[in-house]
Amino acid sequence: MNIKRFTAPTSREALAKARMAFGDGTLILSNRPTANGVEVMATAEDTLSALDGSMGSSSNPPLLAPSTARNQPARASQPAPKSGLDRNPVEEDTEQLAMSTLSFQDYVRERMLRRRHEALNGPSDPPTLSERSRDQEPERERMPAPVVARHNPLRTIPMDIPPEAPRRRPEPASAQLIQSNNQQSVMNELHAMKDLIEDRFNTLAWLGQARQNPIQSNLMLKMIRAGYSPSLARAVLERMPEDLSAGESVRWLMEVLERNLKTDLAEPPLYEQGGIFAMVGSTGVGKTTTTAKLAAMCARIHGPGSVGLITLDTYRVGAHEQLRTYGRMLGIVAHLAHDRAALQDLLGLLSGKKMVLIDTTGVAPRDPRKRDMLDVLDLPNVNRLLVLNAGCHGDTLDDVLTSFKTNGSQQAILSKVDEAVKLGPAIDALIRHQMVLRGVTNGQRVPEDWERADAHKLISTSMRAPAKSAFDPKAADLNFFFSHSPDTINEGGLVDA
Repeated sequence: MNIKRFTAPTSREALAKARMAFGDGTLILSNRPTANGVEVMATAEDTLSALDGSMGSSSNPPLLAPSTARNQPARASQPAPKSGLDRNPVEEDTEQLAMSTLSFQDYVRERMLRRRHEALNGPSDPPTLSERSRDQEPERERMPAPVVARHNPLRTIPMDIPPEAPRRRPEPASAQLIQSNNQQSVMNELHAMKDLIEDRFNTLAWLGQARQNPIQSNLMLKMIRAGYSPSLARAVLERMPEDLSAGESVRWLMEVLERNLKTDLAEPPLYEQGGIFAMVGSTGVGKTTTTAKLAAMCARIHGPGSVGLITLDTYRVGAHEQLRTYGRMLGIVAHLAHDRAALQDLLGLLSGKKMVLIDTTGVAPRDPRKRDMLDVLDLPNVNRLLVLNAGCHGDTLDDVLTSFKTNGSQQAILSKVDEAVKLGPAIDALIRHQMVLRGVTNGQRVPEDWERADAHKLISTSMRAPAKSAFDPKAADLNFFFSHSPDTINEGGLVDA
């Protein structure tokens, strides 16, 4: 059987090559894309017509010749017996089929199914096509061979029909794994239900206690209106003694909050202590202005020659010029470092200074560049000061504190206190994350708007009655603030009275 393959970049060119080879009687057997373009298998119509009636063997292995011939009808009807060892599935199928166009497609499909069966289940002796379609195939063999129309020389016979892979039964190991996963899912649901029931009982117990103790309820409402989180308020007020009057309860609450807000008021201030400090934090929290204020305070006491300024902010337009302008006002030279090696060289150059301040690029907590910036600061004797905007929401402060938390001492500076309507969220976040507050800024003036971190003053300011707000809860809304247990609040150790 004269079958040829034609390869071209496009189907049109491949079909044109086929027509040039076989003329108008071209018959397309397959058409599939390849790495080099499109591959077309074609033959002549006369060859296909001869396939149904000829007896000769074909030279192409995929298209085995039928076992019948026009001049040997007896052999086709009564095939000679062969031993089972000398016969193979291909010969057995071709002897049973008349190899018409439709039966050839079934033959190819059966061969592919047999190969897939052997690949999945190992070598076996599956039923042949003649055994499986004994009732249907004779009718198909009696059908006349399809007549190929002369006016359609590029008729395509679909042969590449991928069989559906047989479904395999799940093995015992897979069944055990599925059963184990189902059991684990049930256990997780039971634990979730247990936690929910315990939480609801704790809430009911707290609400019952709050109704019996109106002082505790009023203090809870006061703290939430001041911006403190319900979890911290509940953790503190659950430890309040029951025999206190209203005035004593307020004083007790203020003292507990003051003791839990860590500051450096008992130590020398930053500008007298000296050292290497890097300002880190989100964009727009006031890191450059805070750096200038600390430099001015140190220069006022120890002189301009005792301060070194370095900036790593190469992203913002004019960021270096801003710090350089502050430096000219103070008589201090501001240096620019592009990478860790340059920063290390500058720190060696400024090693004799009393205080070295590093202004960094502001990055968001989830910005991928944050990790690179923190790696640049991973040098000996470099202390990080996290600058926090006092006017941010509590959730935003939590996100910043969690993202910028590092090993060792956790130090922070509270900026823009003058812009914050409520200080409760910032103080609440500092208490829960056990941060040491090293200073407070309350304006843009350098260096006047700098204050020491005084816990008593900050707590008193936060608990003052602010103006009425649409976000303030009412007493009837307290039920919605006790849906979770405050056990996680005491991880760092909440100091009682």
